Amino acid sequence: MKPPRLDWQEATVTAIVDHSPTVKSFFLVADAPLPHMAGQHVDLRLTAPDGYRAERSYSIGSAPGSDAVELVIERLGDGEVSPFFHDVVEVGDTIELRGPIGGHFNWSPEDGGPVLLVGGGSGVVPLMSILRHRAVAGTGIRFVLVYSVRRWHDVIFRDELLRYAKELDDFSLILTLTREAAPPPGVHSGRIDRALIAEALAKLEGTAPRLTFVCGGTPFVEAASMLLVEMGVPFKSIRTERYGGSEADRSAEAADDPEA
Repeated sequence: MKPPRLDWQEATVTAIVDHSPTVKSFFLVADAPLPHMAGQHVDLRLTAPDGYRAERSYSIGSAPGSDAVELVIERLGDGEVSPFFHDVVEVGDTIELRGPIGGHFNWSPEDGGPVLLVGGGSGVVPLMSILRHRAVAGTGIRFVLVYSVRRWHDVIFRDELLRYAKELDDFSLILTLTREAAPPPGVHSGRIDRALIAEALAKLEGTAPRLTFVCGGTPFVEAASMLLVEMGVPFKSIRTERYGGSEADRSAEAADDPEA
């Protein structure tokens, strides 16, 4: 059975938030309702005056039921779309959008847990949608997020994640920085390895994850998934979302980012 056809529609930019010098969140409200599941993405389309079109896919960071969809866009120096968003797009502008898209990399409270999340760089975006959905639902399902980024200032949603780690009894955050030799207290240094995965599994209190979501650049996803299987995480529980090495590849315009 073919999936339903998704039509393009206009969405208005209602807010822009800076996360770092190269990463921004864009909040869009579509003309027609855009109900989504946690973990899905949308396509955006830009049309130049000469008719040339460029399309990109971006993961949704907002929780289902939000008034606006939050898209996190990382600026790539050689990109076609991300520089336009960072340098040109302003609040009040309209962008062509279609979606939501994706029926595999999703979570809802009915799926249960415990849940293990593993993200590299901007791969945290769909994982954040899942975490926010969990927070809004008020479920006590145990979640652990292992998040790898280059430097402290690259941690997307940093304040919100730290607040969740402090306030939510059934959520644990394991953060590691790959290019800082002296990270802040409580933050690891180096790539995701067996020790970090073992720490994450220990926080699940001896229960294997019912679902495991891994998202990031292709090398990151491959390395992290291999580690998970080696550490005994059931292969059938692992769902992956990966980005390629160029702006034309899937989601969040993440550069090839082997943070594992």
